[in-house]
Amino acid sequence: MSCGTEPLTLIDKPGLQAPIRLRALSGSGGCAAKAPPDLVSRLVETVAATGLTNVQELVGLDPADDAVVYPLADDRALVATVDFFPPLVDDPDDYGTIAAANAVSDIYAMGGEVVLALTVCGFPAVVPDSVVAEVNRAAAALVASCGGAILGGHSIRCAEPVFGLCVIGFLHPGKIWRKSGAQDGDVLMLSKQLGTGLLLSSRSEVHLPAALRVMRATNRAAAEALRSQGHQPHAVTDITGYGLLGHAGEMARQSGVDLVVDTSLLPVLPGALEAAAAGVRTSAHRYLKVGMNEVDPAVLAVLQDPQTSGGLLAAVPRESVAALEAAGFKRIGAVRAGSGEVRVA
Repeated sequence: MSCGTEPLTLIDKPGLQAPIRLRALSGSGGCAAKAPPDLVSRLVETVAATGLTNVQELVGLDPADDAVVYPLADDRALVATVDFFPPLVDDPDDYGTIAAANAVSDIYAMGGEVVLALTVCGFPAVVPDSVVAEVNRAAAALVASCGGAILGGHSIRCAEPVFGLCVIGFLHPGKIWRKSGAQDGDVLMLSKQLGTGLLLSSRSEVHLPAALRVMRATNRAAAEALRSQGHQPHAVTDITGYGLLGHAGEMARQSGVDLVVDTSLLPVLPGALEAAAAGVRTSAHRYLKVGMNEVDPAVLAVLQDPQTSGGLLAAVPRESVAALEAAGFKRIGAVRAGSGEVRVA
């Protein structure tokens, strides 16, 4: 895919019949390649059921969150995550930057600061070393912009390209943001526009630049805005491969409340709703189906759209809304007493 009117970024390899596009080397790209929710749940349950760990984590697998948190001292804890995916674009700078922005997002969703990262890097032999190096360079620059550094990693040859990071950060043990704290009366706030998956699948040259800008941006400023409030957020998660509905559902279930999403308030990238109305879907839409017959199919597709490097979803007290709106967050709904469901209004 390309940005604006620039030509597609192609990878030339001596001896090949034709140029190679990074995106063409994978079956699905970005967070749309994420494993189905049922499989992830089974994997987590399998690991948790071993009961062989003596680690006294603050946040682990029960319940699972966006990252693990391990105590180091009374005023310091380590927060760690790993995230990688196949290429969703052809340009290696975009790929490395977006993959890194997506990986650091889990640290920010927990309320942490990025300290260091290790690369997870696998490419077929047909991809030139210079392209692999550019992907890594772009990721390193992104992590540096977050105040951290890439200090190592592991690289392999594999049939389908994958790239991402294991990210380590720090936070205060008493200031961990979890998915599980949303309260009746809270306001739902979202820090980024939706629709990147649909626009990538539509291959729209007109609207793709805006989608790339959203995905290349980190959630660092959004996390700082949440942290600066006099009232801390009650629950936070980031919107990635399971779409707004999927990740909001995790917050609702873990918090034991209902999340009510007002579709008239959703910040949607230009062209995304039109793409959905035209029948465009991502590879992830096949398993993210939710029975909401009363919702327009195009709007439902946006709600389910897998986001790569998506925004932070926060349940916050009403007192924080004005300041967060000034910082770029959008109000998208409310939290109500309930049984752990997402309702669409």
